Amino acid sequence: MIELDLQMTLASFPLEVRTRLEGEAVAVLGPSGAGKTSLLEAITGLRRGVVGRIAVDGATLHDSEAGLSLPPEKRRIGYVPQDSLLFPHLDVRSNIHFAAAEGRGSAAAIGEIVSILEIAPLLDRFPVTLSGGERQRIALARALATRPRLLLLDEPLAGVDVDLRERILPYLLRVRDQIRIPFLYVTHNAGEALLLAREALLLRGGKIEAHGSVAGVLGARRLETLDPEATFDNLVDGLIEPSTREPGTGLLSFRNATPLVVPLAPGTPPGRAVYAVRPEDLFLSARPLERVSARNVLEGTVELLEESGGEAVVIVAAGGRRWRSHVTSAAARELELASGRTVWLAIKTHSFSRVR
Repeated sequence: MIELDLQMTLASFPLEVRTRLEGEAVAVLGPSGAGKTSLLEAITGLRRGVVGRIAVDGATLHDSEAGLSLPPEKRRIGYVPQDSLLFPHLDVRSNIHFAAAEGRGSAAAIGEIVSILEIAPLLDRFPVTLSGGERQRIALARALATRPRLLLLDEPLAGVDVDLRERILPYLLRVRDQIRIPFLYVTHNAGEALLLAREALLLRGGKIEAHGSVAGVLGARRLETLDPEATFDNLVDGLIEPSTREPGTGLLSFRNATPLVVPLAPGTPPGRAVYAVRPEDLFLSARPLERVSARNVLEGTVELLEESGGEAVVIVAAGGRRWRSHVTSAAARELELASGRTVWLAIKTHSFSRVR
């Protein structure tokens, strides 16, 4: 649990955050300049002038009334900023071990991190020789090497080219599922938030605009209204294996859910994969679909319908997942869409793009 009751003066407005964050993975959303990075820096102890109290799992890190403020190195907080900030004069191995020497790392723990993030081939290289995606993985490994009680990720995929940016997502899933360190994840990408987080905090002008489950916070149109940089791709992860029936495709399987038919290059080995599909590429029908070209047809239930400016956002639970679809208001009326309505969702195979 993260307890926040803090105030601090920023250049444009005061930051005032009072809440308790319960989840093991929390997405922090909001437009640029909303105070997201400042909030992370306050938690790490990198910001001065913080008034109030900050506690993680019952351990008080800052209490201005009691005159207590632990220095950053005593807070056991792992921080991955937008710029990886690796030591340029140290190779990858030394960057990671420097963090472990200053924290609570061990050889076994570091070996596990290196394995999970698949960075063993990079250990003897220097930061200048690494790609953007590789540097972010090393920065993540360095933060994890301290065995922190909390991990703060400040748009770790921003500024990285598309191919490398999207390759990092599976490693973040591994951090969540295998290392199980709670984290706060700042992002403008609603798909990333839904994939990685269980809880969401939406900031606007230094104050909390919304707080709750990721689906609940993103279900309303607040993010579209507040953040012009926000993106909303559906991201799905599962185990991929080649299809024996259709060359060039694979089956993306999930626990207790219908497998999806997705594109897959010949010779690709089975394993974990993440795919994206745009909300505009999901087709809805009020009646069962037969003899259609789309290889993925799922029966589902409308969980939410919100209209604004001639457009509608529809959240559908189908195939063990929640899907976000964008349709016109006219289409929503013709289909008689409403919460609780049974619908059929169709997704063409090549509407999916692999992001890892």
